[in-house]
Amino acid sequence: MKSYSRIGDLRTFSKHEFSASIVLIADGFLEDASTSIEAIKKFAPDNCAIILIISGEPDMGNIDQQLDARTFIVQIQAGVGWGEAANAALKFAPSPYVIIMDPSTILTGDAITLALSQLADGEFSAVGWRGGLVNVEDEWRSVDDKGPGEVDVLFSYFLALNREHAIGCGGFNNRAIYYRNADIEFSLKLRQSQGRLLQVDLPLEQARHHGYYDVDPKYRDEQSKKNYDRILERFRGKKDILVPRR
Repeated sequence: MKSYSRIGDLRTFSKHEFSASIVLIADGFLEDASTSIEAIKKFAPDNCAIILIISGEPDMGNIDQQLDARTFIVQIQAGVGWGEAANAALKFAPSPYVIIMDPSTILTGDAITLALSQLADGEFSAVGWRGGLVNVEDEWRSVDDKGPGEVDVLFSYFLALNREHAIGCGGFNNRAIYYRNADIEFSLKLRQSQGRLLQVDLPLEQARHHGYYDVDPKYRDEQSKKNYDRILERFRGKKDILVPRR
C-alpha cells in the first residue's frame, strides 16, 4: 500500500500493463471496499488491475490484506475529492479501459468482460449499469431510467470507460468533492464531445450505499446541489447533445 500527502504526488499505480483497471474511490467505509474487491477477484478476469483510492486517514482495518500482484491501494492522507480521484485514475491507469465502481457495488458474475466487449467494438465511449435520459420536461432537473439502450447519462455505481475518450472530453470536474451528480456532469461532457453511452444489464447488485445514506445529510445535500447547479448552468437547454427520446 502506498501513501501520499496529496493526490498531486501520485505518479503511477503500476508499471505493468493490464487490459482494464477497476477503480474504487473510498471516503471511509473500507469494509464495503474490501467486500467489493473480493467479489471482483472472484469474477473478473485476471488481467484486470484493481485500484483502491482511499481519501483521508480512516481506520484501515485489514484492507492491506487485499494487496496482491494486481491489486493496488493508494491512500491520500490529506483527503481528495471524488472528481480529482477519478481524474487521477484516468490519468495513471495502466490500461486502455477504466471501470469506476462504487464500493457498494458487488459483482455477482463477470460484469467486466460483458462491459469491455461493448467498449471494444468502438461504437460507445462508456458502458454502465444504471443511467437514463435527461427529463427535459422537468427542466433538466431529473433523469429517467428507461432501461438498457443508448442513454444521455450513466451513473458511477459501475461506469466502464474508454480511457482516451474520457480524458479527451475533459474528464470529471475537479470541483466535484462529492460523487453525487458528478457522473451526470461527466456524462453530458462526454455526449458534448460526441461520445456515446450505453446502459446494459449486468450481473451486479448494490449493498447499502453508505456513501449516500450514512454521511452528514447537510454535507451530502449541499455538495450534490453544487454539482447539479453546474450541470444546469452549462448544459440545460442544449438538446442537441441528447440522444433520441424513448
